[in-house]
Amino acid sequence: MSKKSYPKNNQHNGRHQTFAFSAPAATSVQLAGDFTQWQQRPINLQKGLDGVWRTTVELSPGAHHYRFLVDGQWRDDPECILRAPNPFGSEDMMRQVA
Repeated sequence: MSKKSYPKNNQHNGRHQTFAFSAPAATSVQLAGDFTQWQQRPINLQKGLDGVWRTTVELSPGAHHYRFLVDGQWRDDPECILRAPNPFGSEDMMRQVA
């Protein structure tokens, strides 16, 4: 008799989303958002030979707010057109996951 294996509730419910930021001279680019508890658990991006930093993360369906930290400074995603005001006087980027 074979055993059945069931995925944990928090696995495989999301969609893979790629984030990219062009910063050839940067030494560090991080992704921070509501899905990382902002600065508590930012995700480090990997720099490509083209100077574009990338990462792919799994996000649950819905709207997610995020920003990039480039060498410790908050930066907007120039490719993102969905934005929402934040309490710090700037804007959060928004990624809608279907």
